[in-house]
Amino acid sequence: MNDNQLDMTFNALADPTRRANLARLAQGVASVGELAAPFEVSLPAISRHLKVLEGANLIRRETDAQWRLCHLEAQTLKQASDWIFQYHEFWEDRFGALSDYLNELKNNETKSGGTSAKETKMENLQPQTDKRKT
Repeated sequence: MNDNQLDMTFNALADPTRRANLARLAQGVASVGELAAPFEVSLPAISRHLKVLEGANLIRRETDAQWRLCHLEAQTLKQASDWIFQYHEFWEDRFGALSDYLNELKNNETKSGGTSAKETKMENLQPQTDKRKT
């Protein structure tokens, strides 16, 4: 997927009305009127939304007699999903490191007899008194 296509896809997905239309089309083919029904906007406004989705290759429109039908083009969504997924390993590593750190804090709290790790850390920062006799 090239950068321009990716930009158009995410731009189209940025609007809640367009996302709702895609969700509806994931259930099957729908007419423009069916897509417009849940919204309190005009048919021309819905048509503009559909034009953005069509421009991003997220839907395909066709005319069948008097019906204007819309179909989901899932391949474009798959390509956007694949692009996002390439960062999955990055986030998994970060969440793994966070989990390890939280477990370490929990273990330190348990070892210190219920004293929180933050309290233990604060205690360690306090100046130590010299217990040697002078």
